Amino acid sequence: MRENIKRAPGYWPRAVLFYFYLLFLYGPIVIILILSFQDENASLSFPMQGFSIYYFKEVIDPQYIGDFRWPFGRSVILGLISMVLTMGIAFLAGLAFRKNFRGNILVFYIVVASLICPSILISLGIGIGFANLGLTSQWWSGGLGAHLSWTLPFGVLIMLAVFSRLDPRLEEAAVDQGATKWQTLRNVTIPITLPGLVGVALFGFTLSYDEYPRISNVAGEFNTLPVELVNALALAATPAIYAIGTMTTLFSLAVIFSTFIIVYFMAKRRQGFGLKKT
Repeated sequence: MRENIKRAPGYWPRAVLFYFYLLFLYGPIVIILILSFQDENASLSFPMQGFSIYYFKEVIDPQYIGDFRWPFGRSVILGLISMVLTMGIAFLAGLAFRKNFRGNILVFYIVVASLICPSILISLGIGIGFANLGLTSQWWSGGLGAHLSWTLPFGVLIMLAVFSRLDPRLEEAAVDQGATKWQTLRNVTIPITLPGLVGVALFGFTLSYDEYPRISNVAGEFNTLPVELVNALALAATPAIYAIGTMTTLFSLAVIFSTFIIVYFMAKRRQGFGLKKT
């Protein structure tokens, strides 16, 4: 017989608030997913009109809507470049801040300032800067700089937290065993901070992939997917927008799960290598 569990005072109000939070957070995603499976000439709201994959076909092989395939490809490429640069620069910044170099506090506030400044102002500033230099901003130049102004601060903050918990005695032990600085970095520092680097990589990709305000004025002639979606909503919105939302959400989840699977097998491989060495 199941025993009665005594709940803490105020349990049910907190539980109800939590479930409302989950509904508010994931409800729109579920609604978009449902409304993306409609027949031709459907509306953007309930009730649904039929059930089909018509609008998914429209995204893959567009006939009446804009072509979102190239914007999607540009967003993926830009996200991957931002991910690699954010991961590398954030890791080097974490190493640098461990040394307490002169002016580190000023550098830290300069990095964080990008998060405080309104995104649209950063976009305007980058666009004006390119114009003053006589250059035309494109998604791979000014757009990349705009995305890095968003992803880098998060990456640096994550790596600072990761390195603050790294015990320096582990690296000192490697040096005592005769390891060089490069060997210590490769075999001790990087493997220990790998979960943090994975977090930075995921943040860098997803934040760049979904970013709109900072690139809205600097994308140039060719738009990324978020900019193209906003333009489509302003001109002629159809449930194809929902189909794109469903596909990109599934794509983002696939990237996240694939990354964790790779990290899992890397960890298993290191464990097996360590057992063989012993």
